Amino acid sequence: MRSARLWAGLLGVEQAVVESVEFDPVESAVVARVRVRKGASRRCPYCRQRCARYDAGVRRRWRALDLGTVRAVIEADAPRVSCRVHGVVVAAVPWARHGAGHTRAFDATVAWLAVHTAKSAVSQVMRIGWRTVGAIVARVWADTGAVVDRYDGLRRIGIDEVSYKKGHRYLTVVVDHDTGRLVWAAPGKSAATLHAFFDELGPDRAAAITHVSADGADWISAVLRRRCPDAVRCADAFHVVAWATDAVDRVRRQAWNEATGRGAGRRGVAVGAARQLKNTRWALWKNPENLTDAQQAKLAWIAKTHPRLHRAWALKEGLRLVFTLAKTSPAAAIEALDRWIAWARRSRIDVFVDLQQRVTRHRDQIIAAIEHGLSNGRIESVNAKIRLITRMAFGFHSPDALIALAMLSLGGHRPQLPNR
Repeated sequence: MRSARLWAGLLGVEQAVVESVEFDPVESAVVARVRVRKGASRRCPYCRQRCARYDAGVRRRWRALDLGTVRAVIEADAPRVSCRVHGVVVAAVPWARHGAGHTRAFDATVAWLAVHTAKSAVSQVMRIGWRTVGAIVARVWADTGAVVDRYDGLRRIGIDEVSYKKGHRYLTVVVDHDTGRLVWAAPGKSAATLHAFFDELGPDRAAAITHVSADGADWISAVLRRRCPDAVRCADAFHVVAWATDAVDRVRRQAWNEATGRGAGRRGVAVGAARQLKNTRWALWKNPENLTDAQQAKLAWIAKTHPRLHRAWALKEGLRLVFTLAKTSPAAAIEALDRWIAWARRSRIDVFVDLQQRVTRHRDQIIAAIEHGLSNGRIESVNAKIRLITRMAFGFHSPDALIALAMLSLGGHRPQLPNR
């Protein structure tokens, strides 16, 4: 009896009786044959209600945590039961999730390793394939997400998308501004994807949201107007300045085409001044305080030789100054924003004339971001971590496993090692 209890503790089998333990030379594994205790037998795996026995089913094996350097396997009968609600199903076993081929302790250890270590280490230590890791992580998160309330106290959120695969494959992510936690993610980048978040959130909790930060994507704005109309919408400063940076780059390309004679079916060649213009991208993109001496010299050269391009750079810096002022004086930042709109409108640079119209359309959201000090900084931090997880999760069969790993890592509910 003492030996049976010892083996039950070592193997992590709860509410079960260990009948025998043998070494299988073919499998090179310790095989423990067990049976479920009477009180835990014949349970539906979904509702956990005791059911009538349907048939004997088959005998199954589950992978347990290794015993030292030796693989361990649990073997037991898997009868089928007839549930009034769920029909004929395989009876639940206390030591493993329904449909899984590994024990709960094994799943928990794999999930912990997947969050904290590299994928090669998880596969080698646990002796399983990387896709199996993805399936286990998805199972663990499904159980965790079912018992925790991710939306409790959700008031201020940020919405963004992040690429997870080539071919324009995106995840839409929602982050809690107050805790910095990832609260929701789903594959896709569309209004339908974001509607799914609000469907899960529910109308009462959607009404409790007070602030939302996002970029200026029309599909996000359309969903927010319908599902969260009373929330203050804040335009993300990073994305607004990125609009200006993209506009400067378009002006640079126009100057490049003019200098090389490219266009109208002609193929330009970079010689002389055009060759110098070719390597000015970083001098125009970077913040002035981060420029190297060589880049500062290029910017001075642009000011003398390409005044239109230099004016475009000054407009970009003027818009960035708006959000710099917002940190110390929101009123001065709002005044600077209106001055910038007027400046861009009369700049005679078509790209920036179009940009000021876009900024004017989002003016209320930009002012809300200035007044409330809200940006997508937290969301960009989470996105950077998701990109790292994406590289680590390379080889997962579906985005669901990637999302599960991201939620376990960044959702504030990290898995724990067994018996810790």
